[in-house]
Amino acid sequence: MTEARLAASVEASSLMRKVAANGGFATILAKGDAERGALLLVVTERGRHVAVLERMLNAGGNYAWQLSGPKSGGATLAEWLQKRRRGDGDLWLIELDVPDAERFVAETTSKG
Repeated sequence: MTEARLAASVEASSLMRKVAANGGFATILAKGDAERGALLLVVTERGRHVAVLERMLNAGGNYAWQLSGPKSGGATLAEWLQKRRRGDGDLWLIELDVPDAERFVAETTSKG
């Protein structure tokens, strides 16, 4: 059985407030479905791309943040994000510009 999940709009707002409280900046690149939309986080540090995180259902039936994004030699990040958005109109794209982005990614993916 899968665990209960926050509405996408609530989770997006919470992430954005957390980043702002820690001295970062967050913006919504594309708004998805307020209740059921998936979240895709574009993590940057001072405008430099660091990672893309996506909350996915794991084998244990729980949601966890995992690294995502284009593979090297493939599409650019912008092309990949456009393709993902075209394929899922409910998808939220959120850019988080955070201090110490590598640490943010490590903490976020280890917590689930």
